[in-house]
Amino acid sequence: MDTWTDESEAAFDAYVEALVGVIGHADRAEPLKDYCLGLLMPVERKSVEPLAAVIAPSRVAAKHQSLLHFVGQAPWSDEALMGRVRDWVLPRIERRGAIRAWIIDDTGFPKKGKHSVGVARQYCGQLGKQDNCQVAVSLSVANDAASLPIAYRLYLPQAWADDPERRRTAKVPVEIAFQTKPQIALEQIKAAKAQGIAPGVVLADAGYGTDGSFRAGVSELGLPYAVGVLSSLSVWPPGQGPLPPLPWSGKGRPTTRMRRDEAHQPLSAKALAETLPAKAWRAVTWREATNAELSSRFAALRVRTAHKDYTRAEPHPEEWLLIEWPEGEAEPTRYWLSTLPADTPIAELVDTAKLRWRIERDYQELKQELGLGHYEGRGWRGFHHHASLCIAAYGFLISLRETIPPSAPAQAKSRQAPGLPEGYRPRGAPNPTRAARPNLDPDHPTTTDRGSGRTPATMSMLHTGNGHDTSGPQFMTQ
Repeated sequence: MDTWTDESEAAFDAYVEALVGVIGHADRAEPLKDYCLGLLMPVERKSVEPLAAVIAPSRVAAKHQSLLHFVGQAPWSDEALMGRVRDWVLPRIERRGAIRAWIIDDTGFPKKGKHSVGVARQYCGQLGKQDNCQVAVSLSVANDAASLPIAYRLYLPQAWADDPERRRTAKVPVEIAFQTKPQIALEQIKAAKAQGIAPGVVLADAGYGTDGSFRAGVSELGLPYAVGVLSSLSVWPPGQGPLPPLPWSGKGRPTTRMRRDEAHQPLSAKALAETLPAKAWRAVTWREATNAELSSRFAALRVRTAHKDYTRAEPHPEEWLLIEWPEGEAEPTRYWLSTLPADTPIAELVDTAKLRWRIERDYQELKQELGLGHYEGRGWRGFHHHASLCIAAYGFLISLRETIPPSAPAQAKSRQAPGLPEGYRPRGAPNPTRAARPNLDPDHPTTTDRGSGRTPATMSMLHTGNGHDTSGPQFMTQ
């Protein structure tokens, strides 16, 4: 790892100064800088108390109270902070190329108890199964070089949304009603469009792509999409569609609805894929991974979806059905629908659909390096404040990486981040002077939130060492 330059530290100060303008009172400037600084340090647990201990080891209690109030109670706007982060970071990302995609996804945070806001038994991507967790929906913008989350909101299950007592305890805003994840995502896309964000192709997995209302909403906003769908998706093969309305008999109102009969029915996407000849499949390489190129077999067809088209006066419009069937697999593994233009080459379809891997990198780095899931409070405001600050810290690292090339000359500094006070032990941590408990298993299994075809490089962190808390940190980067 190379030491950051003087310009890097100056950039951090300038970045935080730009954020201070949207958080209200001037007395929030210090905890804002401290919190972001703590998130950038290689602290194992990035909840409030460990951050306070590494930022101000000689006055942990006072710093803990300051940060706790700032993240858990202070009424600054998450939207305003993330907007300022976006305004600072996106121009730096766009130096490497135009925005190509708006990526929708969600991420889960396993929880043991039942009192943290929004916690419920639901699918958790980190665990790969149904379990007790919180889930948040996000929108990121991306090009080939980088990506940045620009919207982030907790999914509030209906059991929470309809429970006045739980809402009051967690201080859920009155304007927050139950919405499905696709509804939250569509709201985030609408807001980004209204804010004038550079447009891109909307990408999402099948959790969103199977929702016809979500797809229709994206199209109504004038944005193309490439979204995952299930193998059971009902489609009309190329060149086919529902039957026209029956001719008017001259009595009553003319019929206007499309129709089917026993001999004229749509197919599932999987059934259609299995009818394709060998020549329909092409090998496509879309990205270089750590050790090899990522490639697979794909077919792309122009189809019409058939969902409830018998209630419509006209067929659904044609769009792409992209199918992946890797060599050696017994059946196709992935399906996408896309409204990219009809003359789009298959290699571009694949490259666009596969660009969704960047959201996996976002979440991996936000969780593993910046402590996105480490907040221990139970309230709505604290959950979102912590996430916004993690994204702010992430945005700084992205902007620095895009601004300062790896070949830039390094000017090493001697200052280091303050060390923890001797004997410091976070609340709830075991007392090292007590006898060991041999019946406990020290090897806790670890899981990764998502796998991406390539293991991303570790994000830059701050170097830790010993010293007084006023001496300033020693910046390090990969």
